[in-house]
Amino acid sequence: MSTTALRTHQLISDLQSHGFRFEGVPDGIHSRRGGAGPSDHAAVTIEGHPIMIPIHTGRAMHSPYQASRPDASGHATISRDGRTVARIAFPRQPRFYRLQTLDGIPYNKIATLHSTDVLATTVLQTCIRYQSRSKSCQFCSIGQSLAAGRTIARKTPAQLAEVARAAVLLDGVGHMVMTTGTPPTPDRGAQIMCESAAAIRAAVDLPLQAQFEPPDDFAWFRRVRDAGVDSLGMHLEVVTPALRQRLMPGKATIPVERYDEAFASAVEVFGRGQVSTYILAGLGDSREAILDACRRLIDIGVYPFVVPFVPIAGTPLEDHPAPDAAFMDALLAPLADLLRAGGLSGGGMKAGCGKCGACSALASYEAKP
Repeated sequence: MSTTALRTHQLISDLQSHGFRFEGVPDGIHSRRGGAGPSDHAAVTIEGHPIMIPIHTGRAMHSPYQASRPDASGHATISRDGRTVARIAFPRQPRFYRLQTLDGIPYNKIATLHSTDVLATTVLQTCIRYQSRSKSCQFCSIGQSLAAGRTIARKTPAQLAEVARAAVLLDGVGHMVMTTGTPPTPDRGAQIMCESAAAIRAAVDLPLQAQFEPPDDFAWFRRVRDAGVDSLGMHLEVVTPALRQRLMPGKATIPVERYDEAFASAVEVFGRGQVSTYILAGLGDSREAILDACRRLIDIGVYPFVVPFVPIAGTPLEDHPAPDAAFMDALLAPLADLLRAGGLSGGGMKAGCGKCGACSALASYEAKP
């Protein structure tokens, strides 16, 4: 690996750990607070890599990295100790954000642009786990954007289709991620995904990823695919059973072994490399535990999207430290080798978080010579 490439890998991981600060966040910066997905982040591009960097977290406010105010074209510099370490670019505000539905709901309350070309939505912004902190995932902030009025509780299939079509036509969106809070039904959100995907694909040709917990009946995987979903995400987040029980007690009622069964069944439907899972590094899983889990997942045909944990204000883990760049480097470098040996890659996914890659430096490790 070249020195320049190594610096880029490490810089991305370090920025995702520390974030960066402004002297007051400029107007027009595309960023998100709370909610599901990459929260409290801003989207930037570094040396061609689209990356989500924390800017609204407590740690970012005291980061050693500082961003200059972007120029008219959205370009800025990142400095540390008075020395420029990178040039970055901020995406412009999406055109579709200017629109609203006939009943007055702004499009960006229905779906948002993540990174540079991926549209994302949380179809159901409520979750049976989130209702009680004794059952909820301790890092989750799905209810925050709803409480703040930045989104709506349930996006209808018609609304999603309308916004997806506009995002493609006006902003060239390339794929879409649909996630959901878990409803109190045995399909765990698969039915909602079927309805949403069918409406979107009837309106626009847009690759889709659906994300939900393993349903009781694995026949839902084929139903979801037949509705128009191209790739599937089922997220472990944490791999050590005792840690899962402590940090995500409600979700841990579905054991890792059941996830593995679901992964194998889903791969039969969607194919190798079209099923993925999020793993949050830095919550207490050891490097060895994460890599062992990744080996098992790759053997099944699942793409393990390993991302650094980012503490979000207002959650029980808001003061938990993010992993440092050295830990992420020691994890992502061998993971990239495992992925190459298994014939999997984020870029090979048809849609979804792994294809976007912005929440982790993993894509830059996969791309090394």
